[in-house]
Amino acid sequence: MGAIKQSISWWCFIPNKLTPEALVRAAADIGYAAIELVEPEDYQLIKDHGLAIASVRGHQSLADGLNRRENADRIVAELTANIASAAKWNIPNLVCFSGNRNGQADDEGAEISAETLGRVAKTAEDAGVNLVIELLNSKVDHPDYQCDRTAWGVKVCEMVDSPRVKLLYDIYHMQIMEGDVIRTIRDNHQYFAHYHTAGNPGRNEIDDTQELNYRPIMQAIAATGYDGYVGQEFVPLGDPITSLKQAFEICNI
Repeated sequence: MGAIKQSISWWCFIPNKLTPEALVRAAADIGYAAIELVEPEDYQLIKDHGLAIASVRGHQSLADGLNRRENADRIVAELTANIASAAKWNIPNLVCFSGNRNGQADDEGAEISAETLGRVAKTAEDAGVNLVIELLNSKVDHPDYQCDRTAWGVKVCEMVDSPRVKLLYDIYHMQIMEGDVIRTIRDNHQYFAHYHTAGNPGRNEIDDTQELNYRPIMQAIAATGYDGYVGQEFVPLGDPITSLKQAFEICNI
């Protein structure tokens, strides 16, 4: 295994590309360390193949999330239950979502998001589980999503001030919104507890048909001392297992 531990996002392959058994078997054969964004009913299948579970969803929903006080009690209850499950299954990351702006100022959304995460930060610390707010693009895939810039996510993390409240830096999404990926990783890596990949444009294979150069990006991540997972979250246009092998080799630095 290289310096980067790699995982596969379940939803990109199941059910449209592969069966659960075929994906998990291929992941283990290729050398992937983990699967992620999987439902509880498939946890045991993954573990039975010697793989870890890198992340699961922490709460509902992406568009109606942390940035509204009326959601706080629900999200705290969901996160509390999912922290306990993650600790039981040795899942290091619960993915969290800002929610959409819906006319809300970014400063207000950051403040409310930090308040809600602050209510469960100690529980996450005690369990050794990261709450990772996902950075998503609002230009193409998730219109009006509030955590669409690295600086906004960093601001929330700074306000919560917990070693277990971090960001999921999605390289595909932030290429669309910001570019300057390697510099951003070098300058903000202390706030990044998880990473996702995909080719841009199109969210397909991370090969030479798209604009991101993933090998030096992986080298930059490794140079920060990062010891977590990088999740392959592309939707393959070609044969899925061939694409997974190719992605693994590109990122296996």
